[in-house]
Amino acid sequence: MRIEILFPEFCNLFGDMSNMRYLKKCLPDAEFIETPFDGEPVFLREPVDLVYLGPMTERTQEKVIEKFLPHREKIQALIDSGKVFFFTGNALEILGSYIETEDGRRIDCLNLFPFHARRDMMHRHNSTFLGSFQDKPVMGFKSQFTLAYPDGDLPGLFPVKRGVGLNKKCNFEGIHSHNFFGTYLLGPLLLLNPDFTRYLLSCMGANENSLAFPEDMEEAYEVRLKDFLEKT
Repeated sequence: MRIEILFPEFCNLFGDMSNMRYLKKCLPDAEFIETPFDGEPVFLREPVDLVYLGPMTERTQEKVIEKFLPHREKIQALIDSGKVFFFTGNALEILGSYIETEDGRRIDCLNLFPFHARRDMMHRHNSTFLGSFQDKPVMGFKSQFTLAYPDGDLPGLFPVKRGVGLNKKCNFEGIHSHNFFGTYLLGPLLLLNPDFTRYLLSCMGANENSLAFPEDMEEAYEVRLKDFLEKT
């Protein structure tokens, strides 16, 4: 099994690289490929079982968009074919139509999903989130300068129970299309939500018993869920 971590030297904010450190515990025999920004992504030319891209600064985000634009059709084909992608934080925005800045500048993105984002660098949005995935609670945290706005039929990932979705009026968070999973949720998400992690592992073709430290994960999940329900 092969997992590609894209641009880890830049796309590593909010401790979200812990998602990949935990996957290494789940899949100790897997090959983890760390592709630097000046390298060519392996998933564009060779089979991999998961492509991960984490949160990044806004300046880095624009560079990543530029790097991926020539490969737009290839990325679309891979998503449509069921390749597993896991994008966290503002990484998902590169696949929208555009990002609007405070001064009205428009940053064109890959336009693979019908939504746009609005950036407000003077006001960071921080919140806790409680939603669901396949009828199981999902928890996470948000810290971002953007909110996203669907421009068409956008396939949501987590229905909102408490907190803010893609924007303050949206009733879902994230994007789920085929095996593409994109979410603003931080946490890191895989450590917080064992049921979602099991599902992601199954999409990759991993054994259903691959979850590392399952008893500890479940116990911690129940404690966090109780705390979320009491405080959110």
